[in-house]
Amino acid sequence: MTLVLLYLVVLVLVGIVLFVVGSVLFGRGEVLPPLPHATTATVLPASGVTGADIDAVKFTQTLRGYKTSEVDWVLDRLGQELDLLRGELATVRATYGLDEPAIEHTVEGAHALPFDNARDDS
Repeated sequence: MTLVLLYLVVLVLVGIVLFVVGSVLFGRGEVLPPLPHATTATVLPASGVTGADIDAVKFTQTLRGYKTSEVDWVLDRLGQELDLLRGELATVRATYGLDEPAIEHTVEGAHALPFDNARDDS
């Protein structure tokens, strides 16, 4: 009977030690304090989004990454802001008779031409 009790005490002590070590090593991993329940830190101004606003965006972390609805919302807002700014720019260019800037195509980078078209240009 004492042997079983000893095994049980050792098992509980090992569990406590593993829990403490895991808590210290992994913790929550957050720099900011946790948000109140059912709230989000995903905030953008109604218009005039700046680079600092984008840098300040925080998404709620879920088990497999970020909350999809928040990421989709931010991308939709940024898309609307870009469309608005490009529309205003086109209006100003049309008003003052300015030409559209020439777009240079490069072989390298995220916006590269397909390989066949890039070969024809050189």
